[in-house]
Amino acid sequence: MALKQPQSTNECIYFTRRTLEPRGRIMAWTFKAECPKCKKEMMGKPVEKGKVKIRAKEYVCPSCNFTETKEVHEAKLTCSIEYECCYCGKAGETTAPYKRKSFEGVPAIIFSCESCGKKIGITKKMKAGKKKKNEPDDDF
Repeated sequence: MALKQPQSTNECIYFTRRTLEPRGRIMAWTFKAECPKCKKEMMGKPVEKGKVKIRAKEYVCPSCNFTETKEVHEAKLTCSIEYECCYCGKAGETTAPYKRKSFEGVPAIIFSCESCGKKIGITKKMKAGKKKKNEPDDDF
């Protein structure tokens, strides 16, 4: 499949590189989308006084000032993922919608391993998922 990798994080809305327990790794990124109105620049969060507004509720085109809400804009994006599965250890590449869904009680971008089919979630700051009641603890 050969996913296109970003040259810089400035090309991305989202970028992460993490290790998974007990083994495995993930590198995931979402490229900025082209402005649907002028098709000249990439949409990004608004810039105020030379700084990007981090918690902005909209995305703005720097050339034509076209504005789109965060929900509408992010629904169009796809997340590219390179991974080594933490269950079977095989490496692969995939894409997933850039939308966080509930995974083990924590919001996450969810994708399935191509070889074993198990679901893997990319959570914010790799929050630990909640254990099920019938799942045994590893602690003694």
